Amino acid sequence: MRSELGASPAGGRRRARELGLEFGRHPAGPHNAITDVAGVRVGQVSVVAGEAVRTGVTAVVPDAVDRAGGALPAGLFTGNGYGKLTGVTQLAELGVIETPIVLTGTLSAFRAADALVTYVLRLAGNEELTSVNPVVGETNDGYLSDIRARPVTAEHVLAALSGATGGQVAEGAVGAGTGVAALGFKAGIGTASRALALGDGQQGTVGVLLQANFSGVLSVRGAPVPVPAELRDG
Repeated sequence: MRSELGASPAGGRRRARELGLEFGRHPAGPHNAITDVAGVRVGQVSVVAGEAVRTGVTAVVPDAVDRAGGALPAGLFTGNGYGKLTGVTQLAELGVIETPIVLTGTLSAFRAADALVTYVLRLAGNEELTSVNPVVGETNDGYLSDIRARPVTAEHVLAALSGATGGQVAEGAVGAGTGVAALGFKAGIGTASRALALGDGQQGTVGVLLQANFSGVLSVRGAPVPVPAELRDG
């Protein structure tokens, strides 16, 4: 089994803006990534073994929760009921997160949550901590990976968390996006940011990171993109 930490940004491929495709009216941040938000880092580990395993871990690590007693305001929107999101009850009730956010494959989410607890308990100043609410999201990468093998280990999760950095973020088939697909094509991890004028000369940044794994039809500026015959099911 091979684990890859910190794959090259965008997998060496050009991003949409480099191809002349720009969306929205606000300018992108310096890296057009969630890491353009001050104090947010991302770490990724890809887990690849033979022909059967294509999965991994992506960790979003805000500095504010990467310390003893840390917390951040948080919200939640549920698009459908299939997600195995851990930590959802406390997040919804209290409106805060107190750990980094980890993404992985569906059946590895629970092992990832346990590893995230380990990570938080080990933080300096948490020696007496007796409760923590790990937040782990997932998508099902079982089409391209042996999801029943549950190959993600605590070591993979801890490596993603401890290796989180700012700057450019690897996209595509990396980390938790290694084995996912969307709109009939290979998908993966994506990220973007927008710089916003807040008034009185103040500037803010909105950043997103997603693990894309869903059906539908890919459209670019309203034009559908057909899926090549060799990629279609059956």
